Amino acid sequence: MTYNNIISKENNAVATITINRPNKLNALNRETIKELHNALKEANNNKNIKVIIITGSGEKAFIAGADISEFAHFSVSQGAALAAEGQQMVFDFIENLATPVIAAINGYALGGGLELAMACHFRVASDNAKLGLPEVSLGVIPGYGGTQRLAQLIGKGRAMELIMTAGMIDAHQALNYGLVNHETTQEELIPLCEKIALKICNNSANAIAAAITSINAHFKDGVNGYAIEIQEFGNCFGTNDFTEGTSAFLEKRKANFTGN
Repeated sequence: MTYNNIISKENNAVATITINRPNKLNALNRETIKELHNALKEANNNKNIKVIIITGSGEKAFIAGADISEFAHFSVSQGAALAAEGQQMVFDFIENLATPVIAAINGYALGGGLELAMACHFRVASDNAKLGLPEVSLGVIPGYGGTQRLAQLIGKGRAMELIMTAGMIDAHQALNYGLVNHETTQEELIPLCEKIALKICNNSANAIAAAITSINAHFKDGVNGYAIEIQEFGNCFGTNDFTEGTSAFLEKRKANFTGN
């Protein structure tokens, strides 16, 4: 599929999706959100892809926010629809994707950019990265899940302060907060993400999808995460991957998972 605002590449079972709007610091507009949805769906449906990495083009920004010019004159109902559509199409979509998604934060991750990174299953940041949710300085709040996911990741008090001050934190502070898993140089960012991705690729894609479902269940209102874990655990017993994994362990050989 051909895209205007993103670049999607596949290598060694890893798909790398790059937001490619460097003149706009990779800001998210509606076209980019739709393209990102399609690229993610395509990668998730590709049985050869085991991990997805999302990053931004250039050396300045992962994604420096949403394209404000698109919604500056929206009404109340249009604003609500914008948030609902974006959450469904990309942010919630990423969070619940069966294929693991890693955010490679290579610079500014602000507003919708940080919200996108937080929707990914985990994050790796380069040492020049700056992260924040500055929406209140524009008279609005994060609308793509930022108020919810930031509090889940770093705690209520820190999330309150970061959002209320419209401030930014650097990669080192983000690491200390638990907002990112790793901090590295810009040169080593993608290689580190690929190294982690290849470790993931060695394991059962079925079991990883079940783990994603189970972990996410803990953060959903009215859902018993323990019950979901029991259900997903049991489901694993009906897969070829379980048969292969246990057989390989007992036979002292490396498992050859097929994702079935």
